[in-house]
Amino acid sequence: MRLSCVLEKIRQWIYALPCKRVISASLFFLLVSAAPAMDIKPFGGKALSDIFKIDQQAAAVFPLTRIRRGQPYKIILNPDHFFAFEYEINADHRLVIKKQGQDYTISKQPIEYDIREEVVSVDIESSLAEAVLRAGEYSSLTWKLSDIFAWDIDFIKDIRAGDRFSVLVEKKFKGEKFCGYKDIKAAFFTNQGVEYKAFLYPDETGKKIYFDPKGLSLEKSFLKAPLNYSRISSLFSARRFHPVLKKYRAHPGVDYAAPKNTPIKAVADGVITSIYDHKTTGRQITIRHFGGYETSYFHMNKFAAAMAKNKRVTQGQVIGYVGKTGLATGYHLCFRMRKNGKPVNPLDQSPTPATPVKREDMPGFFRLAGQYTQKIKVHEKLASSAP
Repeated sequence: MRLSCVLEKIRQWIYALPCKRVISASLFFLLVSAAPAMDIKPFGGKALSDIFKIDQQAAAVFPLTRIRRGQPYKIILNPDHFFAFEYEINADHRLVIKKQGQDYTISKQPIEYDIREEVVSVDIESSLAEAVLRAGEYSSLTWKLSDIFAWDIDFIKDIRAGDRFSVLVEKKFKGEKFCGYKDIKAAFFTNQGVEYKAFLYPDETGKKIYFDPKGLSLEKSFLKAPLNYSRISSLFSARRFHPVLKKYRAHPGVDYAAPKNTPIKAVADGVITSIYDHKTTGRQITIRHFGGYETSYFHMNKFAAAMAKNKRVTQGQVIGYVGKTGLATGYHLCFRMRKNGKPVNPLDQSPTPATPVKREDMPGFFRLAGQYTQKIKVHEKLASSAP
């Protein structure tokens, strides 16, 4: 049977279904599993019940309604009948549906890559993003690097020409095709003459954390800024001329000008106490943190998925996206902080560090940090001696 005939039969079968709840998912699976064998009859009976069974089983693993056009997939035949279907959910995981006897197993499995270590070093001329691209790398490396030093460097206002970074990064490949970055195992960043170093090391739970050369965690109570790659357009002030209302009033926050839909991150762990749309401050979220602190994020274009009142969020989690809702003349985030109910300047806060490497783990940490440092230094030496 020709493929066009197969597709037409599937189309006719769909429109004959009494319930179309699983059309996009079940149709996709039916198409990719049945078309290669060119035999999809009969449409009723067991073939139909198998499709519904697979759809129900997959719901707890990866709902088939989330399958999207354009994502890579493959069909495995054994020898000429359907054996397995694999679909790449994202860059890290794949959906695997296998036929075992009369049943199917459905699982989400990690995508296997060839991992190669590489050192990337470059001087900054204007911005971190520009330097990464000039080094022949991708913008996702910029985000990874800025996340590591987000507690110590404000990438909005601290970066200067002449700054420099070197990273030991794992790159993912399929054959010779680059498929993205895995972990940055070590990073050195010189900012305004001060060198910051970070080494990736797992804690006792297996969570990967970055530590400085002394084994102190780079993570601190607050991020230095709630978003990356923008500029401060208005500082904390007791008297500022409002561009819309055309009068002077207090501005108990910091405005960050940024492109539309730039991700906004929670600066610390906490619980959302309010989330709503206000005629003046637009779409906004307020989060309650430890020690009497509270932060608010105004003028969002939209909230991140699943944000709701009383939801617990973690430091660095994306909670929304930059917009200009409410009274605003341009795309920006108005970021405010309170302590015990009183407005405080976010730029004046001194965050406390998190837990260091355990004493009994220090020898292993020092040994690993030394190995990473050696790899970076060897690369820098070779790069400096190159013509």
